Amino acid sequence: MAILARSAYMHFMFNDLTSPASYITTRRSCRPRDMIAPGPDEPQIRAMVSTALRTPDHGKLTPWRVVHVTSDQRARLSEKLQAAYLAEKPNAGRLELEAMDMFAHHAPELLVVLYSPKQSRKIPEWEQELSAGAFCMNILHAAHIEGFVGGWITGWPAYSESVRDFFGQSSERVAGYIYLGSPAKPLEERPRPHLGDILSSWNG
Repeated sequence: MAILARSAYMHFMFNDLTSPASYITTRRSCRPRDMIAPGPDEPQIRAMVSTALRTPDHGKLTPWRVVHVTSDQRARLSEKLQAAYLAEKPNAGRLELEAMDMFAHHAPELLVVLYSPKQSRKIPEWEQELSAGAFCMNILHAAHIEGFVGGWITGWPAYSESVRDFFGQSSERVAGYIYLGSPAKPLEERPRPHLGDILSSWNG
């Protein structure tokens, strides 16, 4: 019984907004397939992206942008994803195509973040890529602070150039699909690395 009570307490404490410190130490994404309504409305989405604009960006290049795929566009996205998948993998089976359909319909809201590098003599593309990743992370933070959950995923639709063309240009790449909504069930912890494997002291 004590174990069950502690488990429930841990679920309750995910994304704890009582203080900045409590939030950042309990932050937890949600799997897109486990999200239900309500999701953020248009003003809330604009506020989340506006918050993410404070992402560190060396050189003020803004090497990222966002495309909002609205709920009434999901069926069309599913059709285009399946067509692109079949064009690349003509022998794809039913389960693979169903996975593309599910990808298009997860969660109430979907943001596609594009890495959009800019020409610069001072700022290498590697730093711009880092900034794009931080931008995605800050959208998740903003979503959780608004009381929603978010999930950032990639997979084949992020690596396919034909899918990239649905949203952007040849110079861009999909940094991630960020799904937003409410959790259908309590969040569960995932394995985390041991601090000793990550943090060390320089012996130089």
